[in-house]
Amino acid sequence: MTRKERFDGVLAYFSKHMPVAETELHYSNPFELLVAVILSAQCTDKRVNMVTPALFKAFPTAEVLAASNPDTVFSYIRSISYPNNKAKHLVGMAKVLTHDFHGVVPSDIESLQKMPGVGRKTANVIASVVFDKPTLAVDTHVFRVSARLGLTLNAKTPLATETQLMKYIPLDLVPIAHHWLILHGRYTCLARNPKCQDCGLTQFCKYYNSK
Repeated sequence: MTRKERFDGVLAYFSKHMPVAETELHYSNPFELLVAVILSAQCTDKRVNMVTPALFKAFPTAEVLAASNPDTVFSYIRSISYPNNKAKHLVGMAKVLTHDFHGVVPSDIESLQKMPGVGRKTANVIASVVFDKPTLAVDTHVFRVSARLGLTLNAKTPLATETQLMKYIPLDLVPIAHHWLILHGRYTCLARNPKCQDCGLTQFCKYYNSK
């Protein structure tokens, strides 16, 4: 099987069996998604969604969040992983967003990464989900699933994974492919005990066929 055939098979499967795939983070505007994605680093979306309703009510805009302080924000996100750092990042992000971008979340990767707490992965998520740009964020699920399936070869970093995936995934499918890989990793291709018996991708999977 060529690499292109592998990609074609995987993408065709997801297109048929997961025609709708989107972020599981709850949000109602770009600012809220940016906050949620920053909080989701090394933390489950489920946990983030438990915290954000009260957080969004207390800080409905970047201006309100920028006028607050990390200690106050911490009290809302204490159950999230790394709450001290994330509280500082959120206030810092809000200040830059307010002062440099007039409170409007920018659409380009470079501008997004100027804000504290926003790395390439977070920027790619915002550009993809909010602005439907062909950017592919690589989290732990995307990294693992891509390697197991054989979509990536010897990719040692998220950027290497992103580069290899972008070479083979059609641009119009990139935004949804990001969610396909995440959701497959979250519910089927688990880190410790992958549910190969429930997976429809075994015929394309290097990991499965090497066992």
